[in-house]
Amino acid sequence: MKTHIQSQPHSPPDSSVDPEFLYQPLLPSRNTAVNSSSQVAIVGANLCPIESLDYEIIENDFFKQDWRSRGKPLIFQYIFLKWSLCFLIGFIVALIGFCNNLAVENLAGIKFVVTSNMMLSRRFGMAFLVFLLSNFALTFVATIITVFVAPAASGSGIPEVKAYLNGVDAPSILSFSTLITKVVGSITAVSSSLLIGKAGPMVHTGACVASLLGQGGSKRYGLTWRWMRLFKNDRDRRDLVTCGAAAGIAASFRAPVGGVLFCLEEMSSWWRSSLLWRAFFTTAVNAVVLRALIDFCRSGKCGLFGKGGLIMYDVTSANTTYHLEDMPPVLLLGFIGGILGSIYNYLLEKVLQLYNFINGKSNGYKIFFALSISIFTSCLLFGLPFLVSCQPCPADAMEACPTIGRSGNYKKFQCPPGQYNDLASLIFNTNDDAIRNLFSKNTDDEFQKSSMAIFFCTCFFLSIISYGIVAPAGLFVPVIVTGASYGRFVGMLIGSRSNLNHGLFAVLGSAALLGGSMRMTVSLCVIILELTNDLLLLPLIMLVLLISKTVADGFNGNIYDLIMKMKGFPYLETHAEPYMRQLAVSDVVTGPLQLFHGIEKVGNIVHVLRTTRHHGFPVIDEPPYSEKEVLFGLVLRAHLITLLKKKAFAPTPTVLTSVVAFSQFSSEEFSKRGSGYQENIEEVELTEEEMNMYIDLHPFTNTSPYTVVETMSLAKALTLFRDVGLRHLLVIPKHSSRSPVAGILTRHDFMPEHILGLHPLLGRSKWKRLRFQNPQWLKFL
Repeated sequence: MKTHIQSQPHSPPDSSVDPEFLYQPLLPSRNTAVNSSSQVAIVGANLCPIESLDYEIIENDFFKQDWRSRGKPLIFQYIFLKWSLCFLIGFIVALIGFCNNLAVENLAGIKFVVTSNMMLSRRFGMAFLVFLLSNFALTFVATIITVFVAPAASGSGIPEVKAYLNGVDAPSILSFSTLITKVVGSITAVSSSLLIGKAGPMVHTGACVASLLGQGGSKRYGLTWRWMRLFKNDRDRRDLVTCGAAAGIAASFRAPVGGVLFCLEEMSSWWRSSLLWRAFFTTAVNAVVLRALIDFCRSGKCGLFGKGGLIMYDVTSANTTYHLEDMPPVLLLGFIGGILGSIYNYLLEKVLQLYNFINGKSNGYKIFFALSISIFTSCLLFGLPFLVSCQPCPADAMEACPTIGRSGNYKKFQCPPGQYNDLASLIFNTNDDAIRNLFSKNTDDEFQKSSMAIFFCTCFFLSIISYGIVAPAGLFVPVIVTGASYGRFVGMLIGSRSNLNHGLFAVLGSAALLGGSMRMTVSLCVIILELTNDLLLLPLIMLVLLISKTVADGFNGNIYDLIMKMKGFPYLETHAEPYMRQLAVSDVVTGPLQLFHGIEKVGNIVHVLRTTRHHGFPVIDEPPYSEKEVLFGLVLRAHLITLLKKKAFAPTPTVLTSVVAFSQFSSEEFSKRGSGYQENIEEVELTEEEMNMYIDLHPFTNTSPYTVVETMSLAKALTLFRDVGLRHLLVIPKHSSRSPVAGILTRHDFMPEHILGLHPLLGRSKWKRLRFQNPQWLKFL
């Protein structure tokens, strides 16, 4: 995604470069600055160069020949492979999700069982030491593997996948090492009692699985699958990654429909009906496989993974009833949830800014910082239950009281026989079991107000300070836990003045905080319904989500957009800023511009590729190859490097016929490499004689690139650029007497940093002030 406008050298450094090589100035405007918007982003804990994805179909002679040569068998193979890959994605992600939960429940379960047994024998010091050291070791493993194997695996992964589906390609975010690190790091980090979730990492995991399957093998590992060559392009890989992200949500919450809607509402920037069908098929396969594996484990063959796990249980309230007088508390719940969600996002943004500074130092700082957070968390979780009083076991308890073992609603902790510690029942459990305890019905008298208030504050702040460590960590589950404690606390305050039980308030509280922090409505509503298996909650959840999102939008953006902006990903929003309607594309295009002739000298091409980082170049024809100077099309940098490596040169300027071109090249040679891979001009070695030869670019040039006239508004150009999924947008002059190309718009030309850098007065306009005050409301203008 490098800007296509850079300063030109005054003279070529090599005598082999044609002195008549075309350096065409751009628009005769005052915009001569170089696009200085960021071309790097924070991937993991490192600054990495970023590029754009080529979603546009390259309509050159090879593209036409490729499709003309496809008969019914090849078309059937293409369709069959699409559905087969969707099946494999759903199946593999389900296996990973199951193994993830199996490992977490057993690792964390063994830790809690050993600690609880020591607590029963009143060996509190030894119990604390076991709890602290086990959490320390698990955090150490998660941090070490992330720091040294794949730093791109740290964090949730949802912002990275969302940016990828928007057209941003960052190194290693979907690599095999990232996949392995994401799985192992997520298991160990979640098992270490850090208040982080596994839903976000599962979305990233699903995207990695889909991307790797779509690459059609690897030459590095000797896996060259010719039958997968049809998917060596960014368009098909984008669809597969979308299906993989949907499968990740489905595997996390056992919510296949919610996973599809999550990608439609939050993740994907481009959608169509056929993609909807394939994503739905992927999540359906995922749900069936997951259910089969869960049923197998219910026979007791999976260790402690018998009843735990967020994807396994149903929170049912068969007799859910509510009346008109119950609406005010629900409305209040949504309103406060929106405020809390915006505060949560604000604090998390500030904390992540501090963490970026710390993580930008040496690896030792990152590891030490993560281990410090682990020690602090262990001390806090172990010490807080001692602050609350013990409760007598209820006479009508549905399970053993006090609880003996790993999970349960009645943890004994330090209490005498016949009593339980309600705060320990939430803290001394996995996040999944804590949610189950909070969501459970007929437990209105189980928790104290003080315990719930302490648990809410603990979850709220621990989830914020735990997210920024260099390890795979999600936000979905921590927000659900925090919202459930908030909702149940509100239910306790309201008491008998409402017909709703406290478990239902916990569900609505989770919806309120999710809506306030993540700003989604439809997908969250369906995920919660599939999670609780209670369709009667639909009106209340819809109401809470709408209110919390509306309130929170008045303060800041959703959490994933804030993280993307902080990381530096050039994400294109669905709406244009108001000041973009006041600007034409000529106001942001900077110069000068580099062009190629239809038949170009090899030395000129090599010089341009070595002195610039542009990824697309206009190709023009002029007499004697055309009546006048005209735009022929656009040629990609990767295709030029392929031509140079092949060395299909001619000693004189000669037109290369399609028949000759097809005999020298195949369409597979121009297919896209794996994600994050960039062609390198330094790998090309040419002699002095070869540098003075010529290449006919006509057969390899996209003859139908998207173009806009220089007077088009920037807002209208942004809509076209984003909706079509472009990487380059050619700007042509309004008057034919000038050059056939006026410039090229790339992703960075639409970034506010670049636009306001060229036109600083816009930053002090009334629109800028309004945008600062109400950033989300302007999308409705």
